[in-house]
Amino acid sequence: MNVVSPGTIITPAYKTLLSDEQIDAFAAQAAANAPLGRVGTADEIARAVVFLASEDSSFVDGAELFVDGGAAQI
Repeated sequence: MNVVSPGTIITPAYKTLLSDEQIDAFAAQAAANAPLGRVGTADEIARAVVFLASEDSSFVDGAELFVDGGAAQI
């Protein structure tokens, strides 16, 4: 079994609870704390999942794939 551990990803679900200004402020704060200096995208998480579901990962087992812009490394 493998697992994907995503970082901060701003999705449309945030709009159900927060205003655009609050979302922008949250994203800026998260980006400031991330080694890559930005939040991720849903597409970046999807690409990691597709990799793990593909034959390209046929010998990958028991891995936790951090897709978080390096946040887990600090």
